[in-house]
Amino acid sequence: MKLPHIHTPRCTGCGWCVAACPPGVLSLQVVVWRKHAVLHDEQGCTGCSQCERRCPFGVITMVKTPQPAKPEA
Repeated sequence: MKLPHIHTPRCTGCGWCVAACPPGVLSLQVVVWRKHAVLHDEQGCTGCSQCERRCPFGVITMVKTPQPAKPEA
């Protein structure tokens, strides 16, 4: 599964990625007077990479994450 990695220092907080996210798992967060995008629901992310394609500043990259081990029945 791939999840978006947001390079926070370069994020301008424009919100294009939030608007492009079909499952709505990205949001804008304000920290010390600065707005930036945050992945607030990893479980809900489908890995579609719409956010990566829509970011006008190339701040988002899709990163492969290890799948949790499935319990044996």
